[in-house]
Amino acid sequence: MSESDSAKTPSELIDERVAELGDWRGETLARMRALIHEADPDIVEDWKWRGVPTWEHAGIICTGETYRKVVKLTFARGAALDDPTGLFNASLDGNVRRAIDIAEGETIDGEALKALIRAAAASNIAKKRR
Repeated sequence: MSESDSAKTPSELIDERVAELGDWRGETLARMRALIHEADPDIVEDWKWRGVPTWEHAGIICTGETYRKVVKLTFARGAALDDPTGLFNASLDGNVRRAIDIAEGETIDGEALKALIRAAAASNIAKKRR
């Protein structure tokens, strides 16, 4: 992170990432970000690991990474979440994380994503209480 980046908020850095992508990946990341905030108004945005947008509530909910062919939402504790609609389509072999890869032109069920966000937040809150 440059010195000028350190003066910016995580939300400003995410705004910049969306703008600098300037293609379907930026649009997709922005759309997922909006759904995350709709699902949980108490979500906190962070910027970790030299440039990974992160959404947190009582711990990490998910990250939003962008690659050439996909936007990847990785849920920190996704393996512990119920996914009745089958949104998770990546990192399925792990014991902890699960991810959703979104390719150009794909849409995802917004209500199902919001349900996963709320479940992840509830799981994080329950874990903190122990």
